Amino acid sequence: MPLTYRSIQNKAAQFGNDVYRLVRLGIRGQANCFWAMEGGRVVGTPFASTHPVAAVAAQGLVQFGCAHVCIVAEPAKAEG
Repeated sequence: MPLTYRSIQNKAAQFGNDVYRLVRLGIRGQANCFWAMEGGRVVGTPFASTHPVAAVAAQGLVQFGCAHVCIVAEPAKAEG
């Protein structure tokens, strides 16, 4: 999943290494931290349907037929 990894690296460049912690939490099953889809492969845990990013991701997938989606929560907003 090279595009997903590149997206994670870009997010870490913006927000710091805490982004990698969020990715690990999402992979381990914690919602609202990390979810990605690339080339038919899905990793991470979905965001709750009430989370604002969930609607944006769903709209992008349906409306634009995205082949790559990578969602990582902002570190300060992931807690709680």
